[in-house]
Amino acid sequence: MLKNNIQIVWFKRDLRITDHRPLFQASLTSIPTLPIYIVETDYWEKPFSSKRHWCFIHDSLKELRKDLKKIGQTLVVRIGSIKDIFEDLSVQYNIQSILSHEETGNKWSYDRDNEIKNWCHNKNILFHEFPSNGVVRRLKNRTGWSKIRNLRMKEELFSTPTYLTPIVKIKEGEIPCKDDPIFKNNYSGIVQKGGRSEAIKILNSFLAYRGKNYIYNISKPGVSEQTCTRLSPHLTWGTISSKEILKLIKTKKESLLENDIKIWNKNLSSVISRLSWRCHFIQKLESQPSIEFKCMHPFYDGLRENNFDIGYYNAWKKGLTGYPFIDACMRSLNYNGWINFRMRAMLVSFASYDLWLDWRKIGYHLAQSFTDYEPGIHYSQLQMQSGVTGINTLRIYNPIKQSIDHDPKGKFIKKWVPELNYVPDIWIHEPWKMDLYTQKTSNCFIGKNYPKPIVIHSDVIRQAKSKLALILNRDGYTQRSKIVLNKLGSKKGKKNKKKTDDQLELI
Repeated sequence: MLKNNIQIVWFKRDLRITDHRPLFQASLTSIPTLPIYIVETDYWEKPFSSKRHWCFIHDSLKELRKDLKKIGQTLVVRIGSIKDIFEDLSVQYNIQSILSHEETGNKWSYDRDNEIKNWCHNKNILFHEFPSNGVVRRLKNRTGWSKIRNLRMKEELFSTPTYLTPIVKIKEGEIPCKDDPIFKNNYSGIVQKGGRSEAIKILNSFLAYRGKNYIYNISKPGVSEQTCTRLSPHLTWGTISSKEILKLIKTKKESLLENDIKIWNKNLSSVISRLSWRCHFIQKLESQPSIEFKCMHPFYDGLRENNFDIGYYNAWKKGLTGYPFIDACMRSLNYNGWINFRMRAMLVSFASYDLWLDWRKIGYHLAQSFTDYEPGIHYSQLQMQSGVTGINTLRIYNPIKQSIDHDPKGKFIKKWVPELNYVPDIWIHEPWKMDLYTQKTSNCFIGKNYPKPIVIHSDVIRQAKSKLALILNRDGYTQRSKIVLNKLGSKKGKKNKKKTDDQLELI
């Protein structure tokens, strides 16, 4: 029996039809097109996946399906092993080609993509992967990367297809519900709404009024939830592309009236900078996938792995460390699935230096908690904030200083740590210093209603620095750091190398 020819557009972390090159390329031919999303059950068993991610994806898939129906062919959804599903489709159809974006993800996705490449080769099927944003595949070193990335970002958007030649009588398949048992690692809280229309809506609101105080509020917990773009999960799951955001920002800048330029220019330029840094960090994982598991600087492997304290870990991830600002940030993250970059960095710093927990193990809880879990950013930042890259300045955050600087009145603390609601402002950052009378009048006995600090910051940081000094002074350390810098470091020049934590904000 003669099989019908088809081409497949495989959606992964690119859940949109605008500025989507694989879909655009498919629309240029008259070959029937099968747009497919596969719920890969093996992926959802991994310790970095979570139901929170699926809830955002679910919203996005429902809208993607509607958008595809409008241009002639609905989104087909299948559940299971991708190789098995493609094998079944190859029995029914003559697959001419599979088109997709390159994905920079966990080792799991690298292995999966290589398996599909080999399968396509054996089946004589063209497997064509297109670049995604500014990440460059098969890059030997970082020299010239920035130029390639910037040229890509200046390219015109790929047009939204107006028509796809449909496939007759194919079952579209159900999109699993948000509570399907496939998706484990439950959460307690909320999930930012997914879908392309939501991405456009929040970008427009940011450009209209929310972004006026972007830089000023970027490190303020609570306030930053409203004044940051909040586009990071949309970029992660691809409901909007970086190019689209850049072009809308450019349009905004060009339309500014004279009295608005001073208000907006720095804020908009700051978002543009963060989009560039976003690609920079993802490029690290693309260039060296092993950073998911191994320290960038190999001298740090073995530093913390054998000293994992489960009690410290549980206290940290539940927000019960006895440090109010740390606990408030963790509880806020656990509930909302998002917190600003400085607070993310502080949580990793506290776990790494104060509690001496290994970045690989704390990384799973954070990956599950972040709606915007982006592997390239995630592992680069875990290593950077735990001091194991060999090319970045150590960032050891003092949780008390951060608390005073960013939540001076304890408003954020009291919202997320209600045990401290009646603690006077003077003690809100260090409640363990209250005398018994103040504890009684505050209805908060330290050690009973709220824990004592599980470590003394000054003492454990002194010990941490001593351990790190032993590595820094080892023969060959500097030479190895130069190798890491050449492969993974920014090549922007000395004047641009010194970046504050806030300049690396995840938008």
